[in-house]
Amino acid sequence: MNDSPKRGVQLPPEQQAIKDKCFHPSGTFVEFPMEDVETSIPARFEKIAGMYPERIAVKAGNRSLTYRALNQAANRVACAILAERGEGEEPIAFIVEQGISAIVAILGVLKAGKFYLPLDPTYPSFRLTAIIEDVQPDLILTNKINLPVANAIAHAPSRVVDIDALDSSVMDQNPELVISADTLGYVFYTSGSTGNPKGVTQNHRNILHQVMTYTNGLHISPEDRFTFLHSHGFSASRLDIFGALLNGAGLYPFSSRETGLPNMTRWLQDEDITIFHWVPSLFRMFVNSLADNERFPNLRSIVLGSESVSSQDVDSYKRYFTPGCKLLNRLGTTETGNIRWYFLDEQTQLCGTFMPVGYGIAGTEVFLVDESGNKVDHDQIGKICVKSRYLSPGYWRRPDLTRAVFFPDPTGGNERIYVTGDLGRMRPDGCLEYVGRKDSQVKIRGIRIELQEIEAQLSNHPAVRQSVVKIAKGENGDDRLIAYLAPIQFEILRVRELRHHLREVFPDYMIPSVFVFLDFLPLTPNGKVDRRALPDPGNARPNLSSLYAPPATTTEDQLTSIWSKVLSVDQVGIHDNFFDLGGHSLAASRVISRVIQTFKLELPVKALFEAPTVAEMAAIISQHQSKRASDNELAQIVLREVEAMSEEEALKRLAPERAKLEE
Repeated sequence: MNDSPKRGVQLPPEQQAIKDKCFHPSGTFVEFPMEDVETSIPARFEKIAGMYPERIAVKAGNRSLTYRALNQAANRVACAILAERGEGEEPIAFIVEQGISAIVAILGVLKAGKFYLPLDPTYPSFRLTAIIEDVQPDLILTNKINLPVANAIAHAPSRVVDIDALDSSVMDQNPELVISADTLGYVFYTSGSTGNPKGVTQNHRNILHQVMTYTNGLHISPEDRFTFLHSHGFSASRLDIFGALLNGAGLYPFSSRETGLPNMTRWLQDEDITIFHWVPSLFRMFVNSLADNERFPNLRSIVLGSESVSSQDVDSYKRYFTPGCKLLNRLGTTETGNIRWYFLDEQTQLCGTFMPVGYGIAGTEVFLVDESGNKVDHDQIGKICVKSRYLSPGYWRRPDLTRAVFFPDPTGGNERIYVTGDLGRMRPDGCLEYVGRKDSQVKIRGIRIELQEIEAQLSNHPAVRQSVVKIAKGENGDDRLIAYLAPIQFEILRVRELRHHLREVFPDYMIPSVFVFLDFLPLTPNGKVDRRALPDPGNARPNLSSLYAPPATTTEDQLTSIWSKVLSVDQVGIHDNFFDLGGHSLAASRVISRVIQTFKLELPVKALFEAPTVAEMAAIISQHQSKRASDNELAQIVLREVEAMSEEEALKRLAPERAKLEE
C-alpha cells in the first residue's frame, strides 16, 4: 500500500473562525496537555477529582455524585476487584443499565489496572453469552437490578460481584497503581460477518489522545454539562464519559427509550446542558418532536457522528438552536476514534445534500486508495485509510482479522495504517466527504453492523431457503433494514415467527423493519444474488398471523393513521402488533410523541411495549380520558361548593389541596 503525503491539521480560515468560537461563556477552558496522554485514565481522573472535589461529576434523575464521591465509589469497586483478582491486566465485564452505576464500574475497573467489557442488559442473552464466551472474563460486575441477568450468562470460573452490595466501609483511597499508557482500557464488541460479534481493543494512550483532541477542539471546560445518550456498549460513549470526567465537567445520562423524547426537551433546559452528542437519526427524531417556540439558550455545541448528516438536519439545527450554538460533524470508527471533523454555524452554507465530515485532527492522517492500494486523486472515490500512532491494538483474540485491516508504517515509523472499508471523496482543499461502505457493513442508528450476520441467522431458520438483507431509505429519511427471503417449498413464513427467531440473538437495532417473501431471489449471471434486482418493498401490510380489522372508533382511526405514517405501512389493523409491522424502539418513541401531541396526555414509551396493538392503546387512552373527565367534573363540583361559601369557609375547604401543592 502506498504511503500518503505528510499530514496537516490547519483548518481553513472559515472553519477555524467557527472553532475558535466554541467556548463556554465562563471562559474557564484549560488546555488538555500532551504529557497527560502518556499517563493513564485514572491518573488524569484523580487529578481532576482533586481539583474539583465538590463539583457534580454525574447526575441521573434525582441522584448525583460529586467528583469526590464518584472517586470514592470507584475506589471501592477497584478494591473489590483487586481483592478478587490481584494486580495484572485482564478483562472485567460489567452488565448494568445506563447511568451512574455504569460510570462507577468503568472507573473502578480502570483504577484496578484492568480493562472493561461493557454489556448492555437489553441485549438478548444469546448475544451476551457469546461475548462472555469469547472474552472469558473471570469477574463480572453488576448491580441488584441486573443480578439475575449476570448470573444467567456467567459461566465457570466467572464470578459475579454485585457492586450495590459492596461494604461502604471498604477502603475508598486511590489504589496508587502504576498503570502504563500501553495498558488496555476496554474491549467493545461490534457486529461480525461470521455471525459472531468481534471485540475491538483500545489502550489508555489512545483513549487519552482522543479526549485531548476532543477537549481542545471543543474547548471543554469544568462548567460544561454533557449529555450521555449512548449505550455504554457503544464506542461513541467514550467521548461523553471521558470528555466530561477528565475535564471536571458534568455528565448527565438520559434514556430516551425509558423516559421518552417529549421529556428530553424539558430535561435539556432544566439541566442547563451545554454539549449535546448523538447520532443524526435520533437527533432528527428529536427535533421533529419540538414545538416552534422551543429554544435551548445554554446549549453551545451539538456533536453528531456515526451517520451521514443531511442538509435537512442542518436546517433543523438553524431553526431550533440559538446563533451561539455550533454544530460539529465528526467521522470516526471504533478502531480509530475521531479522524475528521467539520464545524458549522448559522451562517454556513452547504453546497451539497450532506454535510462533509471535514478536515484533519492532530495525530491522525487520512488518505484514499483504490482497489490496488494506490492513492486516488482529488474528487475521486476511494477507500478511507487512517495512518496514526493512536489506532486500536487490534481485535480481541483475532490476529487474522487484525492483519487483514491493520498494516505497518511503510516508512518504518511507529505509526500504523488502518483500512476502514468506508468510501470517501477528498475535495481539493482537503475536506473529506463520506460516501458510504465498500463491504456489507452498514450503520443503523449510528451502530455498525454486518448484513451477513443477519443473513446467517435468517438462513438458520428451518423454513428459509435463501435470504439477503439490504439497507434502504424509508419515507421519513431514516435508514431501515429490508430482509428478502425465499422459503423452502410449501413452507409458510410469518413475520412474527421470523422476528422472534432474530430477537433471540440480536438487539433491537439489528431486526429488519420489513420482510419481503419471494419464490426465488434474483441472481446475476455468475450465480450471486442480484441486489439491484430486488423489488421495492413498498408500503403494503406484511404477512401477519392476525387478520386485518379496520378501526371502529375515532381514537382507533387516529392511532392507525399515526402508526401508518411512522411505520410507512399503508394499512394498519387494530389488532396488528406494532413490532410485527416493523416497529422498534426508535419508532416507538415517535409514535408515543405523536400520541401525546394528538390526545394531550402523558404516556411513557414503555406503554407501547405493554399495549402493542391499536385496540390496546385505544383502551389506555380511553381510560386516561375518562379519568380526566372525572377529575374535571369533580373540580367543577368543588368550584360550585366554594362559590357558595364565605371566604373563611372556602379557605378552610381548600386547605388540603393547597398543602398538596406546596409539597
